[in-house]
Amino acid sequence: MAVASQIVTSLLQGNQRAVAKAITHVEDGTSEAEKITALLYPHTGKAQVIGITGSGGVGKSTLIEKLVRELRRGGKTVGVIAVDPTSPFSGGAFLGDRIRMQDLSTDEGVFIRSMATRNNPGGLARATMDTVRILDASGKDIILIETVGAGQSEVDIIKIAPTVVVVLAPGFGDAIQTIKAGIMEIGDIFVINKADRESADKAVINIRAMLQLGTQRGKWIPPIVKTTATTGAGVSELLEKIGEHREYLSKGEASQRQRRIVREELEEAIKRKTAEHILTALQKEGELDNLISKLLSKEIDPMSAAEEALNRILTRSKRR
Repeated sequence: MAVASQIVTSLLQGNQRAVAKAITHVEDGTSEAEKITALLYPHTGKAQVIGITGSGGVGKSTLIEKLVRELRRGGKTVGVIAVDPTSPFSGGAFLGDRIRMQDLSTDEGVFIRSMATRNNPGGLARATMDTVRILDASGKDIILIETVGAGQSEVDIIKIAPTVVVVLAPGFGDAIQTIKAGIMEIGDIFVINKADRESADKAVINIRAMLQLGTQRGKWIPPIVKTTATTGAGVSELLEKIGEHREYLSKGEASQRQRRIVREELEEAIKRKTAEHILTALQKEGELDNLISKLLSKEIDPMSAAEEALNRILTRSKRR
């Protein structure tokens, strides 16, 4: 516990190096990772967490950079988690946003971390939630999470962020992509970036029409904000809408969303721990290789093999 305690003590004092070390532990799944997150848990829950998603090329990174600068001018400390595709060579983040936001890296009030999805089906790194907690406990006021892109798998951002901003751009097939991705259900705020293009107003009309057809959560009607990230136009208005959404959540919706987020996280943790326990037990008894051999010879299918493995573990537990 000594290593974890030292890291946590420094982290709670806002030490950036300790923050980086803690995130590395949770990303790598080291033996200290769970100790760190357990020690930090009581110190979390203060930061505002905002998810930012959208198709590649719509300008998410540039928009986030402008948001961070505006927040810093307002005296807020900011954490940025950029979830990128996994590199097929190194296993790390393929397109690190730390490179794109180099100018911000020297600001002590900003911490930027690129994370690889590591082929997680939901598009979000498994360690993303733990990283949110680390940044929260270190004293960051706002935490921005940029997802890989917008698609059916990217809706997982709603499991982490109480406020979700969906970024679209004219000419990117907004209407079709939005309907396909089911983004209507997760977007709290919609942004039409690159609004200096002629088709921006048409994009706003299309999104507004789809919002009227979509399912809305509670009484919140998602606003549509036009921005031009390269110039910073519309960024202040976007921050205003984010603030309004936080105010809306504070009136009762926040507790419901937080309960949902915690429940889904608990379910994921139970699944992970259960899988680890079963695989470890099977490997220890040499039964895992036996099941693999059965699969290779087509004596059994994967689902049946999983059920057989679970039954063996449960039967063994009952005997004890």
